[in-house]
Amino acid sequence: MVAGGVEPRETSVLAGYPWFEEWGRDAFIALPGLCLVTGRFDEARGVIRRFCACLRDGLIPNRIPAPGRDADYRSADASLWFVYALWKYLEYTADLDLLSETVDAVMQIVEAYARGTRFGIHSTPNGMLWQGDDVAPLTWMDAMVDGRAVTPRVGWAVEMNGLWYNALHVAARLTRVLGGRYADAAERYLSAAARMRKSFEWLMWDAERGVAIDVRGPDGPDPGLRPNQVICMFLPFPLLTGDKAASALRAIMEELYTPFGMRTLSPRDDQYVGRYRGGPAERDSAYHQGTAWPWLTGPLVTAIRRADGYAEASRSLAGRLLEPFKRHLCDAGLGTISELFDGDPPHEPGGCVSQAWSVGEILRAYVEDYLEIGPEHAGLEGISG
Repeated sequence: MVAGGVEPRETSVLAGYPWFEEWGRDAFIALPGLCLVTGRFDEARGVIRRFCACLRDGLIPNRIPAPGRDADYRSADASLWFVYALWKYLEYTADLDLLSETVDAVMQIVEAYARGTRFGIHSTPNGMLWQGDDVAPLTWMDAMVDGRAVTPRVGWAVEMNGLWYNALHVAARLTRVLGGRYADAAERYLSAAARMRKSFEWLMWDAERGVAIDVRGPDGPDPGLRPNQVICMFLPFPLLTGDKAASALRAIMEELYTPFGMRTLSPRDDQYVGRYRGGPAERDSAYHQGTAWPWLTGPLVTAIRRADGYAEASRSLAGRLLEPFKRHLCDAGLGTISELFDGDPPHEPGGCVSQAWSVGEILRAYVEDYLEIGPEHAGLEGISG
């Protein structure tokens, strides 16, 4: 998954074999598991630097294609996943040199998202993050058929706001560590995070169902139950906590959990598609409409452990949730983890036989949440405190 180039040597992450290229979102979701829990810090630094050098208008590329073609920037979350992965890297390494090198990039991302950048990405007056336009989807649920988004998510998307809240907190702590000309920024970012959290609780929590709304768009809230809210629970600075997180996790486990990942839509929904089959249009129509994704097991495991206060019962549960992937290592791509699985039993694997974020998130959750081996430098003064 982690590939080194030649002349000059560059390190990057291929999103999946055999057909995916370098994708920003995939790289930074996968990086903690591929490079940090495995101690491959030099490679992690190389991936961070490679994508950071491509930052434009506050955007990390969605995709870096083969040489000779322009990078694709159509992603609202790649930049925020970059901030997440950088934070994780700093927790593991206490690399203040890379912090000094990248803090301006973090600030560029936060400032661009706050004032507005390409593709309709902007912070609304209530502090929430709005994204999307009429061209193509910008979140990870990005399948299109006949030029239309299969899973329309223009508006306030739940995980986008979890990532935005996390990025504001990361930016505040990194600028506070460096001080000097960055000192005034920290309080501004924390104030923005507090304001958007209040708005999130008012606009995105469905008290009747006890879950977060997946997206509130121009036409109102989407009623479908999807797994994206779990991202708001597992990030270093979680937006969903306490009783709300526990309530949402109960619904997720009841309707979305499979042994090989979380379904992307509840089977009780009339738009649910339980099998990933057929030609390109049929497969894309199922891609985020019920198909189960292994990478989501990582955030789920972390969210469960955090909600339980890291008690032994949740550690045992984490082990049971991860166990099926040991068996899968002998299926499909030997020694690796597939891109996705059918939402319906027997949950056959599909897509790429080896997917970076599938491997990365299962590894991260196994080491951090089951083995309980975390960052050695998590107590670095001024960062994690």
